[in-house]
Amino acid sequence: MSRAFLALVLKDLKIYVSDPRAVIFSILAPILIASFFGYIFAGEGREEVGRVKVLLADRDGSAISKELASRLAADPALDIETSAPERLREAVRRGRAAVAIDLPPGFGADAGQAFFGDPTRKKPRLAMLYDPTRATEASMVQGILAGHVMEAVSKEMFTGPAGRAAASDALKGLEEAKGLSPAEKGALRELLGGVTRWNELNAARGDGQAAQPGLTIPFEVSKQEVTSGEGVPYNAYAHSFAGMGVQFILFMGIEMGVGLLLLRRHGLWQRLRAAPLSRATLLGSRATSTALLSLFILCCLFLFARVVFGVRIEGSLAGFLAICFGFSLLTAAFGLLLAGFGRTPEGTRGIAIVATLFLVMLGGAWVPTFVFPPWLQRLTFVVPTRWAVDGLDATTWRGLGLADVTWPILLLFGAALVLGAAAVARFRWDE
Repeated sequence: MSRAFLALVLKDLKIYVSDPRAVIFSILAPILIASFFGYIFAGEGREEVGRVKVLLADRDGSAISKELASRLAADPALDIETSAPERLREAVRRGRAAVAIDLPPGFGADAGQAFFGDPTRKKPRLAMLYDPTRATEASMVQGILAGHVMEAVSKEMFTGPAGRAAASDALKGLEEAKGLSPAEKGALRELLGGVTRWNELNAARGDGQAAQPGLTIPFEVSKQEVTSGEGVPYNAYAHSFAGMGVQFILFMGIEMGVGLLLLRRHGLWQRLRAAPLSRATLLGSRATSTALLSLFILCCLFLFARVVFGVRIEGSLAGFLAICFGFSLLTAAFGLLLAGFGRTPEGTRGIAIVATLFLVMLGGAWVPTFVFPPWLQRLTFVVPTRWAVDGLDATTWRGLGLADVTWPILLLFGAALVLGAAAVARFRWDE
C-alpha cells in the first residue's frame, strides 16, 4: 500500500472528524430511530401493549349478543367501544377505529338455530367494517370474534332459555326438514332431546347454582420465543439497530458518491490525475476511508445498543464483524457506483435516495417481509440489504455461528467486488 494511498485515506478521515456536529449526527440519528422502532416492536416485553380499537353496535339485544359483547370487552387484545349502528362506517372511514362490528337484529336466535344445524334457517351474517390500512388487525379481530361467538352461543344453547326454545323449535321442524335421511333425523332427534333434558336440569338448579360455561376452545397454547437459547428473551432492539444501521450506512455511501461527483465538477480529479497517481489509488483510497467510517459507525451503534438496551452478540463475534466489514465495503462500492454512473450531483442524489429506501424496505429493515406478496418475498433474497440484516440478526439475537452466516458474508463481499469493478470501469475523469 503506497504512501499516497494512505495519505488520501487519512485526508478523508480528518475531513470527517473535523466537523463534530456531523460526526455526532451520523451516529445519533440511527440510534434515535432504531431505539424508537425497537420500543415499538418490543411487543410482550412491555407492560402496556397496544390494543385494537373496535366499535360494537348491538341491534339484537338478546342474551347471546349481550354475552358476546361482554366477552369482547373483557378480551385483553381489544379496546371495545359501543356505538350507534349509523356511526360505524364513518368512524372507520375517519380512522377513529380499526374495526367496527354490527350485530343485526335476530342474531342470537339465528345463531342458536344454526348451532344445532337447522337446515331451514340461514346462518346470521354480522357486518365487520375495517380500515384497509389495518387489514392485519382486522384478521386478528375476526379470529378473536369467532372464538367468542362460539363460546357465547354454546353457553346460551346449553344453559339458557333461548337454548331450550331453539332445541324445541328444531325438534318441531325436524320432520319437515328436507335432505336428511331417516337415520340422520333419528340421530339429530336424539341429540336435540339430550340438549333439551340438559337444559331442563340446568333450569332446575336454581339461581344459587352457577351456570355451566358452555363450549370452550379445547386447548391452550404455550408460546415460546425461539432465540439464541432456552429462556433467553427476544431483544427487538437488536433487529431495529441492524435495520437502521444498514439504512444510514447506505446514506453515507450516497454522500461519498455525490462528493466524488462534486470534486469532478470542480476539476479536482483532473488536477490529481496530473500527479503520479493511478485511478485505482484515487478511487480505492476514497472507498477505503468510506468503508472504515461505515464500520466505525456500525460498531458505535451496536456498542450503544449493548450498553443501553442489552443487545448481545449471542452468536459468532467473527461472523458479526465479517458482516459489518462486508456491508461497509458494499457501501463504499455503492458510492463508487453512483459516482461512476451518475451525471450530476443533484440528479444522482435524488435517484440514490429513492433506491436506498427501496433497498432498505425490501431488506426487511422497516417492516417484516411476510407482509409482502409471495413474488416480492422471493425477490428480497437477491437484495444485499437483506443479507446484511439477516446476518446481523443471526449473530445477535439468533445466536448462530460463523458457518450459518458464511453465505451472507460471501455474498456481501462478492457484491462489493462486482459493484466496485463496474464503478471503476465506468468512472469518467471529467463531467
